[in-house]
Amino acid sequence: MSRQPDQAEFEEPGGILRVAVDAPLAETFDYLAPSGLSRESLRPGLRLLVPFGRGRRVGILIEIRDQSDQDPARLKRVEAVLDPRPLLTPADLDLLLWAAAYYHQPIGEVLFSALPARLRSPEPLLDEQRPGLQATPEGLALDLEQLKRAHKQRDLLTLLREAPEGLALTELAARLGDCRGPIRALRDGGLIGDCRIAPLVDPAAMAATSASPGPDPNPEQRQAIESVSAALGGFRAFLLDGVTGSGKTEVYIQLIATVIARGGQALVVVPEIGLTPQLRERFRQRLPGPMAVLHSALGAGERERNWHSAARGEARLVLGTRSAMFAPLPRLGLVVVDEEHDPSLKQQEGFRYSARDLAVRRAQLAGCPVVLGSATPSLETLNNARTGRYTWLRLTRRAGRAEPPLIALLDIRDQPLQAGLSPVLREHMRAEIAAGNQILLFLNRRGYAPLLTCHACGWVGDCPHCDARLTLHLGQRRLWCHHCGWSRALPTRCPECQSHDLRMLGRGTERLEEDLKPLFPSASIARVDRDSTRRKGELARLFEAVRQGEIQILLGTQMLAKGHDFPGVTLVGILELDQSLHASDFRAAERTAQLIVQVAGRAGRAERPGRVVLQTRHPEHPLLQSLLRDGYAGFATAALAEREEAELPPYAYLALVRAEAPGEGDALAFLREALGLGESIGEPRIQLLGPVPAPMERRAGRYRAQLLVQCAERPRLQRFLSRWTLAIRGLPRRGGLRWSLDVDPQDML
Repeated sequence: MSRQPDQAEFEEPGGILRVAVDAPLAETFDYLAPSGLSRESLRPGLRLLVPFGRGRRVGILIEIRDQSDQDPARLKRVEAVLDPRPLLTPADLDLLLWAAAYYHQPIGEVLFSALPARLRSPEPLLDEQRPGLQATPEGLALDLEQLKRAHKQRDLLTLLREAPEGLALTELAARLGDCRGPIRALRDGGLIGDCRIAPLVDPAAMAATSASPGPDPNPEQRQAIESVSAALGGFRAFLLDGVTGSGKTEVYIQLIATVIARGGQALVVVPEIGLTPQLRERFRQRLPGPMAVLHSALGAGERERNWHSAARGEARLVLGTRSAMFAPLPRLGLVVVDEEHDPSLKQQEGFRYSARDLAVRRAQLAGCPVVLGSATPSLETLNNARTGRYTWLRLTRRAGRAEPPLIALLDIRDQPLQAGLSPVLREHMRAEIAAGNQILLFLNRRGYAPLLTCHACGWVGDCPHCDARLTLHLGQRRLWCHHCGWSRALPTRCPECQSHDLRMLGRGTERLEEDLKPLFPSASIARVDRDSTRRKGELARLFEAVRQGEIQILLGTQMLAKGHDFPGVTLVGILELDQSLHASDFRAAERTAQLIVQVAGRAGRAERPGRVVLQTRHPEHPLLQSLLRDGYAGFATAALAEREEAELPPYAYLALVRAEAPGEGDALAFLREALGLGESIGEPRIQLLGPVPAPMERRAGRYRAQLLVQCAERPRLQRFLSRWTLAIRGLPRRGGLRWSLDVDPQDML
């Protein structure tokens, strides 16, 4: 009988490598170190090429152990180390491993989501080094008197002998001018050779420059700046609760300048790509040193170079959307999340994380302050401020001499509407245009019309793959599904009865733009939505035209609501928000209130007074009355009381299990089995609600269902989810079925 191998027989100088592979698997895998590499040369955060199944995968080294839980004789050996240095630092790994555990996501998928797309494959790093020259041993030993007649050769060789590691060609040219001839002569003589020069980062030099002067802060801004500045060097969470136009960005700038002056780095996260050009320009004008921008609209190469700039410590400021939360920053001194209430900060596919919540955790791990800024803070963040977990900083007045806009509800029942505008709003618009002011019209529905129907037989344009109507985009003469992307050409007659009497019902931004032109023929009009800003740079161009006064009427979707500064806008019209007042999602009232306040905040941001007209068929609605009477703060107080009574966040914690399958009923059947597993665990005070079909049951040809978990204690919920998800992974799955877990869901659709 053969004996079991002894652990000692398999001791390796490199140890046992715990590796996470880029695959949807919860576990990590043990490997042997590559032959010939010592343990000291291997560090967590390196990319490795490992054998996996019948092929090979890229993995990330998590840990080096002395022993393995597996039979050492069965362990495979790492094929190659892909990087000269770790791409992820221990601090980066701490954050990512915590996130994988909290959101119960496959550890490899979480780790690789933090890397630029190209580095998720076995590609080498971008060549970060610069071409250079260095003296050869013969050049170092040469008596310089032999070059006394070749002055440029002697000067060049002297410089290189003083820098044994070599000098970059650009530096030599800056110091000696054109020296191509001397280089050629010395190279031909074997006295110098080519080399690569690593980029140098000098933290002391980075701290030497200071920010350009800006406006003097008002007393509230000064208090906020002083409070956060006093906390630099340690962790503390702040809510910067400032009305629109109160100068939150100025607070960010002065805090970032302080961090940079101390040799640190700052991270600023915004919810939308559209916010980055305006912020980038303000930061560029006011802050010293390199800045890295990270978002999905950048080319892959540019994004990767910016990522490396942050990781090397060269970029003093990183500005980006939610994925920028994972950018390596070796000297992180401050984290800022602007518009912290925005649902776009929550990733809705794959690794479903909240950038706002991870910002707090990252600051905690890095030992630095985090500032969450908003004019309409989420109820979760407000509750943390009210209970003292976050320090609550308030900016109650607009910066400069700007006054808050006057908001009026306009009852449009029985009113003759043109272009969806009431007579009162049309008169207001004419007066503002005559005065040389600008107008913003908000309609949160893109396309020409949300419905095409046959007047003869009642046919309606439905998506064949979703439980949804097709939206008419007249400019493209197509019907589009905004949920799955399916489209068809605009029919000239009814597909059912062949009638030509096809009618467009409702109004989107495309139709509003068309209808406004005959009403205001002399006004310049611009539309901002996802359709009109597809070309790179178009959004920034439109916003610059607005700021230059070239556009008199600006209309669009919620892309206009988030943090943009339009000093010339004095009138805001909010159209067709009534449907959101009656949505079934428990967050609908909060989202609607935030949207109204944010859109209204675009008016009167300079010295000219502003006014907001909100058209509604339900002027008596409690939400609208509360906002008008008590503002957002009063609404939030009432909404928090309702949440507490209903045991909803922030007074309870949620997780949502979603399933989808090609066959009708398969997703529900799977979740019923998952429900049984959850009930068998027997964790007290855990509520399992459902399963039920999703609000839109069929999407992209797949049937969807969901199961909600609710608990008043976060640790108890986490403990339950760890056991439950492990059990669910063992369930048999019918063909094509997929399931996912969303911890702290923001969207119940």
